Amino acid sequence: MAADHELKLWSDERARADRVARVAIADVLRIEAKFSRYRDDSVTSAINRAAGGAPVAIDGETAALLRYAERCHRLSGGRFDLTSGVLRRAWDFRRRPPLIPTDAEVAAARELIGWERVEWDDAHVRLPERGMELDFGGVGKEYAADRAATICADHGIAHGLVNLGGDVRIIGAQPDGSAWRVGIRHPRRDDAVIGTVEVRAGAVTTSGDYERYFEIGGRRYCHLLDARTGHPVSHWQSATVVAPLAILAGTFATIAMLLEGQADAFLARQRLRYLLVRADGEVACDAGPPDAGATVVVE
Repeated sequence: MAADHELKLWSDERARADRVARVAIADVLRIEAKFSRYRDDSVTSAINRAAGGAPVAIDGETAALLRYAERCHRLSGGRFDLTSGVLRRAWDFRRRPPLIPTDAEVAAARELIGWERVEWDDAHVRLPERGMELDFGGVGKEYAADRAATICADHGIAHGLVNLGGDVRIIGAQPDGSAWRVGIRHPRRDDAVIGTVEVRAGAVTTSGDYERYFEIGGRRYCHLLDARTGHPVSHWQSATVVAPLAILAGTFATIAMLLEGQADAFLARQRLRYLLVRADGEVACDAGPPDAGATVVVE
């Protein structure tokens, strides 16, 4: 998943904690192998290779992620779209020196975007046009964090933390009953936090414009691309969301970035705690009451 990960488990027996950790880590690796777009043997690659051809058989786990992606597409007004990964063909954030794509290049990629065009049910999925792609990157890591936490809890772990590249899922309070304190990265200062979340259960995830980006002419172009326009968003530096599940926190943080000026109203309707950092560095925050189960603290 091209990131650093952390698994903290508390148990009376070290051997038991090690055994549970191995099971959880194995499932994270399974999910990565299954849904990675970088592996030729993944479900994702099989679906994309067959674009424009016959349907590809899928299992219940894949169908469940597609159902969730459809919900996110609807909630975001079409901005969150699993078929929008083709925009990487226009926006190359690894290129040096960086280059802003032409309108024609963006338009060509947008021709291959459209969740509503995907043909799927619980057993099969088909991309109707050659060149179309599905990319589970917007849901896969968060889903893996939830799976790892569930496995640990099912094996009797009552206190723990799963951190997959910054997507944090909590397994109960700390052993002494106190809340976990999860730092929120400062989007413009390395090795600094802009706030913390005190949480005893659930998940904390941040989406920001600092993960992959380039700057030209004093303007930052980030990897968060609106599927409807094909261009990067710019209203927020980062969005942090607290939710019961990592997949909810992660996708809603991304949707918040994509919704730009509508983000705080959207998150308020979902009744979620959040911290948003505007492009000018100002903070918009719903800290939540002390008994809300999670409290956001601005540093």
